[in-house]
Formats: sequence, structure tokens, C-alpha cells
Amino acid sequence: MCAIAGMIGIPFNGQILDKMRGSMQHRGPDGSGSYMEKNGCLLHTRLAIVDPDGGGQPMSLQWENRSYVITYNGEIYNTEDIRKELILLGHTFFGHSDTEVVLHGYAQWGDEVLDKLNGIFAFGIWDKDEESLFLARDRMGVKPLFYTKYGRGLLFASEIKTLLAYPDIPRELDRDGVAQLLLLGPGRVPGSGVFKGIEELKPGYCARFSKEKLFVWQYWKLKDREHTESFSDTLERVRYLVTDAIQRQMVSDVPFGTFLSGGLDSSLISSVCAETLGKRGEQLATFSVDYLHNDQYFVPGKFQPNSDNSYIDQMQFYLETEHHRTVLSAEELVGAMEAATIARDLPGMADVDSSLLLFCRQIRKERKMALSGECADEIFGGYPWYRDPEVRGYNGFPWAQNTAFRKEFLLPEYAVDAEEFVMDQYNSTISACDILPGTTPLERRMKEMVNLNLTWFMQTLLDRKDRMSMACGLEVRVPFCDYRIAEYLYGVPWEMKDHNGREKGLLRNAMEGYLPQQILWRKKSPYPKTHDPRYQDLVSQQLKGILERKDAPIYGIISKETLMNLLTADFNWPWYGQLMQRPQTICYMLQINFWLEHYRINIL
Repeated sequence: MCAIAGMIGIPFNGQILDKMRGSMQHRGPDGSGSYMEKNGCLLHTRLAIVDPDGGGQPMSLQWENRSYVITYNGEIYNTEDIRKELILLGHTFFGHSDTEVVLHGYAQWGDEVLDKLNGIFAFGIWDKDEESLFLARDRMGVKPLFYTKYGRGLLFASEIKTLLAYPDIPRELDRDGVAQLLLLGPGRVPGSGVFKGIEELKPGYCARFSKEKLFVWQYWKLKDREHTESFSDTLERVRYLVTDAIQRQMVSDVPFGTFLSGGLDSSLISSVCAETLGKRGEQLATFSVDYLHNDQYFVPGKFQPNSDNSYIDQMQFYLETEHHRTVLSAEELVGAMEAATIARDLPGMADVDSSLLLFCRQIRKERKMALSGECADEIFGGYPWYRDPEVRGYNGFPWAQNTAFRKEFLLPEYAVDAEEFVMDQYNSTISACDILPGTTPLERRMKEMVNLNLTWFMQTLLDRKDRMSMACGLEVRVPFCDYRIAEYLYGVPWEMKDHNGREKGLLRNAMEGYLPQQILWRKKSPYPKTHDPRYQDLVSQQLKGILERKDAPIYGIISKETLMNLLTADFNWPWYGQLMQRPQTICYMLQINFWLEHYRINIL
């Protein structure tokens, strides 16, 4: 994994490039490179996981009297299949990196190469003869790609901070950005960077910048299909897709590990990896996170029915892994809040972001790459809002059913019709769903839920995983985000996914034999959070400190009175997702204040 950036039709000098590269170094600590010509520049910093000696970038290619240069971030899991096809077409390779394969593939097939790639990626390819730039992002949106138009040119990068490293890019927050922060945050509108003028290439999209014009189009989306396989055939297909995705994503020239929470998804990944490594006489390294005093203060709830520790112990014993535990205190979580905000370039998921950042720092001491279990819940229907008829019948985003509460935070000058703003975004996603005619109301709703979750909720989690891990120079892969799994499962009827009325019943039955029964049928529990009351005390103290200030930047979008009321507010529903209760919402407001101040944002 790496960081990429570039500019076309924009003036630059050595000082500007050094500043931009400096903002990218955390994502690529193993090396850096640049390609420059009169029309622009491509930048790259590298985290070397595959072909450390032969995968340097930007990488150039001469093919059939055409010249191409690529800056690439990602990992292609069917690299060897594509390489063999290209060799038969006359291509010669000098290393074994996937970057070289993507570049040759583009020279051979143009943008149709995207149809062949199974992986996570964001890249830019400069065609020197056409003087055009091609940009692309993976189907599921695992790897980021932001851009902004500047004059007659274009600037792009893996992260917003690199765009802002260019001296004249405005740091502005307009009415739409304020509404996103307070009515949708920490989620954001697909394609939006929240900052005015900064956009993100959406998952499954690509673009071409040529002759001062940018053309953006969608190359992939979920397509509905009739499911004709029996339940037993469906189980077999799911088992193959899941195990194949995990095994493909194990490819690495450096040792790797897995996240292990003791839940279904991370345990399945760990089990497949441990079995595969065991056949080679190798031992899997696993990693878990916990919180100081959680054994004392944990209280089972609707969204977090039990703690992870006993299940982690069971999996470690079952798989005989080399296990590493990280235990975090409330003080550490609050102390990492600002670093997590900088990593994301936006206010985020409070202690969930901070803990992941600290956790990844610890993993990075042992490994440069790890596999994690994100995205199974979105694809297999594991979240509570999939299975509660009342919640899934709610006409709005099921993970943020609190618009009436949220709109109280908007100052009058930024007031919008909150319900209309949220529902416009919701309806835009619903109307774009591909659903076969004649689909039953229940099946239609479940397909809408999949699209809502993949387009919105999953993107927030993928943002979090990418930014927190890459801030530490750690590559994290997410096998359940294999687009083949998403495509196949989209057509599978809900009755099969929810087999016997159990969340992810299809996945559990398909993977029988990989886990102990107690783990295989464990009730879903989300990424763990701290239950130590000290955390709420600490963030409340910080908010009180802001309330004592007269010049806190957050007053530009939220009233002091509303912030004060937050200290005692009752929460009928989490601010976002399953875990953001009052202490996390207070922390989110602290992140907003820090973000406005640190990034020197001009509120319009």
C-alpha cells in the first residue's frame, strides 16, 4: 500500500512537492518517487509489501509507441492471472509487482482493464502522447482518492491533507459541509470531501482529465439477478468465495497477521489463514484490543451483548496462534483523539477511531500487513437494522435515526430543512438501486438496505480502517470486501441469508468446520469500545474547557448552549451506528472543534 498524488496543468516547484510528499510519508515510509514534466507531476510514497525491489513508483512503460506513467495504491489479488494473459499478448515484465501488471493492462486494454481487476486500488495513469490523466478507484471503495479542480488544472491525492499541502487550495466549510457534519456525520455524502471544492472519486468510478475538462463515469455497480441455486449449492458457493478471497489476500513478501476479536468474521479469516500457513509450517500472528477496566464496567446491551476476551482466548487456543494483546486506557483514548482526527482529515468516530489508531500502532511493531473482518455485516445482513422489522421499515438511514435531535445543533444561519436534507440523500441512494421487476416488498427492502449500507455505513468504516492503519504505515486488507462476494450475495434471497432466523445464518452454515461451535454461533458483537466511566469524565472535562473559551471555532456552527446541554442529554438512539452514545458524541464535538482549529478552516 502507498500514497499517491499528482497535478496536471498546475504550477509547482520543489518546495511544494516536498511539502506534499511530506504529507504522504506515513502511508509510504519505505520509499518515495516523482515524475515531472511541463504539464504536471505524479508523486508516490511506498509501503513495500510485494516485490520490495521491483515495485518502485511512479512507474513508466513504453508500449506500441505510446508512453504511460502510473502512480498506484492498492493490491490486486488476481495479479498472476492477468500477468499470464498479458504475456500471451506479448508483454514482458521485469518484476512481480501488481503495479506493473496494472500499467501493462491499461496499455493493452485501456479503461476496460478495470473489469479484470480483483482488488483494492486507487491510481492515476498519465498518457504522455494524449496528454490525458486516467483516474480509477476500486469497486467497493477500500482505497481513497480525492481531487480538486484548481484553475484549469486538477490536483489529486490519497488523502485530503495532501491536497491542502498545495499552498493555494482553500480550506472552506460551506452550508452543505456544516449540514453533513451535523446531520450525517461522521458519515458523508458519497463523492464529497466535506471541504468546499474537494471531492472524492466514488467507489466503482473512474475519470479522465484531458484538455482542461474532467469526465467521470461509473464502471461498476451491484446488479440484481435471479437466484436459481439450491440452498446447498449456495452454501458451497459462499464457502468457496469466502475462502478464496481470504487466501488470495494472503499474498505478501513480508510476514502478516490478522485482527482477532473472537467474533464470527475475524475468527473465520484467522482460521482460514492459520490453516493455510500451517500447511507451510508457519504460525499465524493474531492481534486483539481491549480496554482497561472493561472487565469491571462492561454491561451487556442490545448492541453489545457480551465482551470479547473469553472468545479470543478460545480462538487463540483453537488455532494455536502467536497472539498479541493491546489494552488501552481512557486517558490514552482521549489523548489520541486529535491524532485520529488528523489521520482521517475529518471528525470521526470518537474512541472507535482513537482505539483503532493506537491498536494499529502496536500491530505495526510486529507486522506491516494484516487482514481484518470489515464488511461481512453489510453484505450478509448482520446488523441489527437488517433484522428488526420496525427499524428496517424506517424511512431513513437506520444507523442514524435521530435527525430531530441532530438539527438542534445547527445555528440559525446554517439552518436547513434537516429532514429534507437527509431524505434527499437517502432517496438518491434508494432510487439508484438495481432491483428486478416483480421483487417482493420484503426482498426489495433488503436489497435497498444492502445498497444503503454499502454506499454509506460501510464507507465510514472503510475510511476509518484505511486512515487509522495507514497513519501507522500498516496495510490492512478486508477479504469480505471482495466484489465477487458482494455481487453473488446481492442476488441471494433474504430467507437464505437469514437462515433459521440467525444473523448471517448463511455465512455461519457455509463455514461450518472452520470454527468451534461456540464461536460459529456467537451473537454478533461490534468492534469493542471502552465502558470505563473515566472516558466520559475526561471528554466532558474537555468540553467544559471549550465552553469556558470565547473564541472556540466550533461556535461558528454550534451554539454554546447546545453544547452545554450535551453534557446531560438523554440518548434514545446512538448518534451514529451502534456505539456512539453520549461520551462518543461529546468526543465528536471535540473533534469538530479541533478540526476547525487545526486545519484553519474558514466557515462561509
